[in-house]
Amino acid sequence: MSFWKNAVRVAVVAALGVGLAGCGINKLPAQDEKVKAAWSQVQNEYQRRADLVPNLVATVKGFAKQEQTVFIQVTEARAKATQTVLPADVLTNPQAFQAYERNQAQLQGALGRLLAISENYPQLKSDQNFLALQAQLEGTENRITVARRDYIQAVQDYNTMLRTIPYRWTASIFYPEMKPYQTFSTSEKNQSAPTVQF
Repeated sequence: MSFWKNAVRVAVVAALGVGLAGCGINKLPAQDEKVKAAWSQVQNEYQRRADLVPNLVATVKGFAKQEQTVFIQVTEARAKATQTVLPADVLTNPQAFQAYERNQAQLQGALGRLLAISENYPQLKSDQNFLALQAQLEGTENRITVARRDYIQAVQDYNTMLRTIPYRWTASIFYPEMKPYQTFSTSEKNQSAPTVQF
């Protein structure tokens, strides 16, 4: 009789182990960490851009003395973007997430205006410091795009897991604190085609 009781216990433990493995008990936290890592990379790239701004502004300033308002806009946008204190729930808080993205978009727009100034200063366009900084900034913008794409994909995978069975059940039982994460969106202004004039 004891043999059968032990056999039943082993079978129950084995079935429970297989059931837990099949329900994604470890997959949800792994995906959660993937989202957090992708978000950290987005912030890393934003910081890289913010670090380049003072050098770019200083280089352009030497040539474009009368463009003071653009310099002020860039400096203010950088300060706003880098001084934003992110709440711990930024990834699940739509208002905080959108405010953070708005600040980053303002910095991006101000940088665009700063780079447009170079069209008025032929010596600036040929200056090696400016060219190197401009190339770094363009590379950083590309890296931001890639980091945001990776974050969007990680959030999509995570949010899909939270909404589908059996992960939905696993989350409600073992991880009730897990909530869907926010993803990036763009304003209607950014969705319209730019006007090109010759």
